[in-house]
Amino acid sequence: MNAVALHRSPWGRARDQLASVLMVVGIMLPTAAFAQALSIINGDVTQKVALSDLRAMSDETFTLYDPYQGRDVEMQGLAFRTFLIEQFGEVPPALHFTAWDDYEVTLEGWDDPSWYLITAEEGDPLTIRTRGPARLVERDYTNDNRDVENLRDFNDWIWMIRSIEARW
Repeated sequence: MNAVALHRSPWGRARDQLASVLMVVGIMLPTAAFAQALSIINGDVTQKVALSDLRAMSDETFTLYDPYQGRDVEMQGLAFRTFLIEQFGEVPPALHFTAWDDYEVTLEGWDDPSWYLITAEEGDPLTIRTRGPARLVERDYTNDNRDVENLRDFNDWIWMIRSIEARW
């Protein structure tokens, strides 16, 4: 067999290079554009809290059993009740959450010290892929006799939080 070298035109090479660049940009751009800040909404006023600032505020580290991962996980975050008071002046009666996957829910009863806004897990900042960049979990759920095998008992844990809106 004789090997024959394929000669490609400069336009063919340019087209291939452009396609490669577009694929790389298409992969990297959403990662860079996503999740730079958490929106805090109070009526007509929207404030952005940079994720770097949120991580700097995360002053508590603890280990708890994460029923979704089926193992003990070291989490770092801040007391959600304290965060709400800093942002809104008091704990609102209800909060409306929007996640990065467009999940939305409104829940009441946040004047509870067991809720934590988590920004890191096992020492690494949360990302969209790790159900971040911010996540709400209960630090102490053992008093409620919840079954960690029944994930429906943890429906109020909120992942991938993009915005928090006070509902007065």
